[in-house]
Amino acid sequence: MEAELVEERFARLEKALAAAESNYNECLDTMWMLLATMLVFFMHAGFTLLEAGAVRSKHTQHILSKNLGVLAVGLLCWYVLGYPLAFGEDTGRFAGHSGFALADAYRSRGAL
Repeated sequence: MEAELVEERFARLEKALAAAESNYNECLDTMWMLLATMLVFFMHAGFTLLEAGAVRSKHTQHILSKNLGVLAVGLLCWYVLGYPLAFGEDTGRFAGHSGFALADAYRSRGAL
């Protein structure tokens, strides 16, 4: 009787630990994505300053607008391709295969 109670309690603790571990891993994944995003934006800003310093002052506005366009294209590519490959539903493969251009993003996450 005592052994059964201990085994049941141990099983419940294992389930709770697995749930906490998955939440912890999700939190770490989110923090890494935010850190990587911040580093990429700082990289773009630094490269913009480098390019602007390497040209004549009358061409600086063109360099700044070009780099802003690069950021916009990168954002659109992430919207169409990057997000579904990173976070789409997978079938045991390397990348996701659903939600391109965020189609059905809310329904697939259970928000609706």
